[in-house]
Amino acid sequence: MEVAVAQEQAAPLAGMRVVELSSFVAAPLGGMTLAQLGAEVVRIDPVGGGPDARRWPLAPSGRSLYWAGLNKGKRSVTVDLRSARGRALVADLAVAAGTVLTNAPPRAGLSYEELAGRRPDLVYARLLGHRDGRPAVDYTVNAGLGLPYATGPAGHDGPVNHVLPAWDVACGLYLAVGLLAADRHRAATGRGRRLDVALHDVALATMGNLGLLAEAQLRGAGRPRIGNDLYGDFGRDFATADGRRLMVLVLTERHWRDLVAATGLSRVVSALEEALPADFRSESDRYAHREALGGLLAPWFAARTAAEAEEGLKGTSVLWSRYRTLEELAAGGAAALRAEPLMAPLDQPGVGPHLAPGGPLLLDGRQAPPSPAPELGEHTDEVLGELLSLPPAQVAVLRAEGVVG
Repeated sequence: MEVAVAQEQAAPLAGMRVVELSSFVAAPLGGMTLAQLGAEVVRIDPVGGGPDARRWPLAPSGRSLYWAGLNKGKRSVTVDLRSARGRALVADLAVAAGTVLTNAPPRAGLSYEELAGRRPDLVYARLLGHRDGRPAVDYTVNAGLGLPYATGPAGHDGPVNHVLPAWDVACGLYLAVGLLAADRHRAATGRGRRLDVALHDVALATMGNLGLLAEAQLRGAGRPRIGNDLYGDFGRDFATADGRRLMVLVLTERHWRDLVAATGLSRVVSALEEALPADFRSESDRYAHREALGGLLAPWFAARTAAEAEEGLKGTSVLWSRYRTLEELAAGGAAALRAEPLMAPLDQPGVGPHLAPGGPLLLDGRQAPPSPAPELGEHTDEVLGELLSLPPAQVAVLRAEGVVG
């Protein structure tokens, strides 16, 4: 019985080893997702750190919160990837692990063909900018797909970038899912796979799946710029008497009915429906007349503080949230962060104690707690010893010669 319980509670990817050669967001996020599910993920960096080792945001100590946040729970090995001996060492690690996740530029000795020649069941997941190998990052992909001209307030002339690297995030999760699919294939057939995921493809696929591309093709016009309004239904931000703002939206007839009832505007809304004429049970009519509806609702919010407006909407099906700044969430909302079951205390070396997210996937109601990101090169000795059986004296020689950090 105890064995069965232990097996049930074991992390689902326990026993999987992944060598990660990566930087920035997508590939490290893919690796961290696997690590949070129990895989042993060994991140390989150049001696002294890669291009993202000191990327903003920074802790007061000057350490990268970005790097620490995307590498939680991994092991770190630093190697001189410019040297043939360093690359040979990483190739040996990749062959020993059997699974590679990378967005690094091609290097001699580390291509899929060379590694699979040594281990035919190798799973090799590679992130690209474009499928043909041209470089791209989230900002350049987003710029080329039109969304910055649909983002921002109505009447604004120039493009508006989104602050969240959405395509990087989606791509990282696609990488993790694709790698697991290839691993499942290997378990069933004994054969490895090469997986290529292009950032541009992920963005284009997502826009297509959401209907954005088909809309532009079939209607001859793309998504209009409408600020904070909800496209295709009624939703917008409202100012309250104490200078706060609430985002309020409806997606169903019940949402709309509850919003009208909560604000005491049933008779006025019915009169407007008759005068237009319109049927506000329909999302299309709610969207078409959103300015008039917003004008009716705005005084109700303006006459109340945010807390009073929230109290009036409680118990209804209406979807709403108060706008908060990051500072409010992190500082004034520290208690709120502690109340979030996802968050837990983490003492990150070089950064200090703070609340950090664990794994957002719940397995039988349990989640993986946050684990510190490694120090650069922290696990070099033990990984080389465990995976390659190198004795400490030999690792010491490699370190003295600058092959490892």
